[in-house]
Amino acid sequence: MLGLCLYVPVSNADQVEVEYFESNGLPSELKSLFNKLSVFLPSQEFSTYQKWRKKTIPAEESSADVQLDFEEFVHYLQDYEKDLTLVVKSFDKKYAGYVDPKEFVQSLRDLGVHVSLQQAAKALKSMDKNGMITISSKDWRNCVVKVGKTENLPEIILYWKHSTIFDVGDNLLVPDEFTLEEKLTGVWWRHLVAGGGAGAVSRTCTAPLDRLKVMMQVYGSRTNNMCIMSGLTQMIREGGSRSLWRGNGINILKIAPETALKFMAYEQIKRLIGSDKETLSILERFVAGSMAGVIAQSTIYPMEVLKTRLALRKTGQYSGISDCAKQILRREGLTAFYKGYVPNMLGIIPYAGIDLAIYETLKNNYLQQYGTSSSDPGVLVLLACGTVSSTCGQLASYPLALVRTRMQAQAACDGDSRGVSMSGLFRQILQSEGPAGLYRGLAPNFLKVIPAVSISYVVYEHIKTQLGVTSR
Repeated sequence: MLGLCLYVPVSNADQVEVEYFESNGLPSELKSLFNKLSVFLPSQEFSTYQKWRKKTIPAEESSADVQLDFEEFVHYLQDYEKDLTLVVKSFDKKYAGYVDPKEFVQSLRDLGVHVSLQQAAKALKSMDKNGMITISSKDWRNCVVKVGKTENLPEIILYWKHSTIFDVGDNLLVPDEFTLEEKLTGVWWRHLVAGGGAGAVSRTCTAPLDRLKVMMQVYGSRTNNMCIMSGLTQMIREGGSRSLWRGNGINILKIAPETALKFMAYEQIKRLIGSDKETLSILERFVAGSMAGVIAQSTIYPMEVLKTRLALRKTGQYSGISDCAKQILRREGLTAFYKGYVPNMLGIIPYAGIDLAIYETLKNNYLQQYGTSSSDPGVLVLLACGTVSSTCGQLASYPLALVRTRMQAQAACDGDSRGVSMSGLFRQILQSEGPAGLYRGLAPNFLKVIPAVSISYVVYEHIKTQLGVTSR
């Protein structure tokens, strides 16, 4: 039989042993392989574990027993990335020759300790004369990263915020996760406020490029091959330099309701899909985030239509946001506020899905290579990951975004309030302009990504500090 021991070393501290026997902490499916569990840890570490347990385990589930719950303890080690030495001791050295490495791996995995098949085989072969098999903490932590367990680490959740920090003008990203500690202390709403303020500043700074993108999406064609310089010149000539910021006011106003609605919907959907975990898997996050995005977008979509109409308006056409809304309602009816709704909703799936997949891939690759010593990626890595993932997400959903914008602008441009359907517009663009027509305005859209991400990050950090939020 094999005995399993965990060592959590801390310098200059007295170690105490807490033993586990079959009836007191060993899952029944593992009894065929392990018959004894031991944890060696300093008394101060045991005290830290007890504080963590009170904070994370519901009171009705937490007993007054001073003994450790082994599976909870392994989760505690993962949460705080404690140094770990795993030792498997054979009471009969010959027994190791009969242990299947796959069974060995699965047994450890059932306990929450993840090692690769190669590491397990190497460990079994390395049994010393005392029958001790040691798996180093470095191997254990590296394997955890590879199997994706780092998603549950508070340190990674803390440092790898994405949609809260980076605002590129389209709030279609999957919401960020918040640690239990952040939720209990109220830090989460400070993050959202900081993100909203950062988005407002970022959108204001890049508003000329955003309006130029809308102009090129609606008016650009083979006969009117509007480029960046000619578009900017045309806007300034028509309405002066202030006209570059048309539509920016409503674009900023919709940040607060959209962010709040999406966050609340995301938290509720997490409960509906039956997940009690602190964090979700990537697939669960994508489903919950996409559904939350649909709910938020459905609610604030009239503001999206107003933004497009205000960005395209001529000098003196509307006196303000309310005047624009009144004119649309009087001339086109209530349904005009939901023109382009279908392609907008369809665009959430490729945008959110690709952005999340690429960001998580880049994050996991970084953590696999450099995350053993620290989960903090630094400014440049965060900016690079956010820029690449957002750019890819926008590229995938851009044709749908272009069709949405043209549907929103139809009555304003050609005077026909009936408009053309989504499929009809796709056919029309492909027949008259070819596939390239679906990407009109892509250049200014991409030009604004890097400054938008950089500005939103800097402002986010500044507002977060002013609100008293500091990273650990």
